Amino acid sequence: MTVKLYQFCISHYSEKARWALDYKGVNYKPINLLPGQHARTITQMTRADSSVPVLDHDGQIVQGSAQIVDYLDQMFPDNPLTPADPILREQALEWEKKLDEQAGPAIRTWVYHYFLQRPKVVVPLLAAGTPFYNRILLSLAFSRVDEIMRKWMKINQKTADAAQQTLEQLVTELTDIYRQRPYLVGDRFSRADLAAAALLAPLFQPPQYPVPWPKPARIPKPVQSWLEEWRPKLEPIEALYQKHR
Repeated sequence: MTVKLYQFCISHYSEKARWALDYKGVNYKPINLLPGQHARTITQMTRADSSVPVLDHDGQIVQGSAQIVDYLDQMFPDNPLTPADPILREQALEWEKKLDEQAGPAIRTWVYHYFLQRPKVVVPLLAAGTPFYNRILLSLAFSRVDEIMRKWMKINQKTADAAQQTLEQLVTELTDIYRQRPYLVGDRFSRADLAAAALLAPLFQPPQYPVPWPKPARIPKPVQSWLEEWRPKLEPIEALYQKHR
C-alpha cells in the first residue's frame, strides 16, 4: 500500500489531513510542494483545481481535507473521526464545514496580509520542506508572488480586518464551549475537533507543525500584539491539539 500526501507544510488544511492520517496510524509519504509551482502537479492529478491537500492512495486521488477525512474513515475505519450516531455525525459535519469555510480562510487572509509585508519572514514558511533553492527562487520573484497571492485570496487591509473579526468570534465561541466540555460533539474526539485545532494551530504555533516558526520579534506587530492578547482564549484549543496530536 502506498499513501502519499501532496501538501504545503504551511497549509493548515494540510495539517488537518496530516493529523487525520497520524490519528489513524496510516503510514504515508508527504510530498511537499512549493506554492505556485504546485499548480501543474496538482491539476494533472485531479483534473480539477490546484488546491491542496491531495491524497494518493494506490492511484485513488482524493482532494480536500474534508474529503480526505471521509475517505480515511471509509478505508481505515479504526479510530473513526466521524461519529456513528446520525445526529452527532450531522453536528460534526456542520462544525467542520463552518470551520473550513470561516476559520481557514480568515486565518489565511489575516496572517498573510501582514506576513507578505515581510518577505524574509514569510519566504521560509512558504518554502518549508522543499529544496533550499526554492527560498532563493521565491525571494527573487517575491513581488510577483505577493501580487498573485493577494489577488487569488483577495487579501487587503479591508479583508484582513474582517477576517480578524471572524477569528475573534470563532475563537470566543470555541473557547466558551471547550471550557464547558472536552469536545465539540459527543464524548470523544471527532472531525469537528480536528478541524478546530488544526485550522487554528498557526495561531498558537505548536512545535509539531512542520514549519520554522519565526521568533516573536520577527512576527509583524499587529499579529504579535493580537496573539499576546488572545493567547489565554486559545489555551483550551491548544490543549486539545496537544492531547490528540
